[in-house]
Amino acid sequence: LEINNLGTVPTLVDDDVTLTESTAMALYLGEKYGPTNLTLSPMDPDYGLFVNWLHRSDATLTFPLTLVLRYSQHEPEERKNPQIVEDYTKWFLSRLRCVETALENRQYLCADRFTVADISIGFSLVFAESLGLADSFKPNTVRYVTRLKQRPAFQRAYNL
Repeated sequence: LEINNLGTVPTLVDDDVTLTESTAMALYLGEKYGPTNLTLSPMDPDYGLFVNWLHRSDATLTFPLTLVLRYSQHEPEERKNPQIVEDYTKWFLSRLRCVETALENRQYLCADRFTVADISIGFSLVFAESLGLADSFKPNTVRYVTRLKQRPAFQRAYNL
C-alpha cells in the first residue's frame, strides 16, 4: 500500500512515475524505452485499432473474468455466487466474439505484427483458460492463443 494505494498488482515504479494498470505499463515501457515494433505511432494506419484493443483488453475482456474468479474461487463459501459467475462468463464469451472476428484474416490484431495489443488480449485469453473457459473459444481464437503461447518470450515469462 505504500507503493500502490489501490493495493493491486502489478505496480510499476519508474523514477517518479507509478503505474497501476498493466496495459498502461506495457504501452508506457514500449513508448518510453523504444523504439520498438511492439507499439504503433499515431501516424500508423492501424493506430486507432491498436489503442482500441489496448482498452478493450482490460475494460471489456479482463473485467468480467475478475468477477468470475472472485465469485467462484476467492469469496468465502457463503459469499460465492454462481449467478454472478454464470452472468459474467456469458458476458466475457459474448465480448470474445470481437477477437474471433478480428482474427478472421489476421495472425495478429493489428499492423500485421505482434504488438502490445496482442500481449494485452493474450493475457485475457490465458486468464480465461485458467478459469476453465477455453472450451468455449472459437477456432480463430484457439489458433491465436496457441500461437501466442508458442512464442519463446511467452514461455519464458509464463514459466518464471
